[in-house]
Amino acid sequence: MKDQNQQIVSDFLSHREDISDDIMADVETMLGVMPFIFKVLRERPDTFMLATLADYKTGRPDQLSPKTAELVAIAAAAGAGAESCLKVHIKAAQKEGATRDEILDTIMIAAMMGKPKILASALRQLPDKE
Repeated sequence: MKDQNQQIVSDFLSHREDISDDIMADVETMLGVMPFIFKVLRERPDTFMLATLADYKTGRPDQLSPKTAELVAIAAAAGAGAESCLKVHIKAAQKEGATRDEILDTIMIAAMMGKPKILASALRQLPDKE
């Protein structure tokens, strides 16, 4: 990395404590809870700030409403089997105005999209008909 860019990164990282505190406060306000993984990752300040800043911006894109972003997060968490994330994002979606029916439909779509992975893998192992 060029010296100039290294200095820019170093200057940015020198603010890691304040930026990380702001991210944690905003995330707790946004989700209604502080995710467990954030508390642990905070033990590595540089990594925490860089990784969560990217997640923070990705999780609330300008092009999606907060409700839609939370519904997408529910679908992704369901597909990943991330039960704790599901709990957090379901509550956050409700906070953003999502109804039970919208959340249920989101989960059903996630389940539908996960089905081919199971079927394709399992059916390839199915013995041929005799």
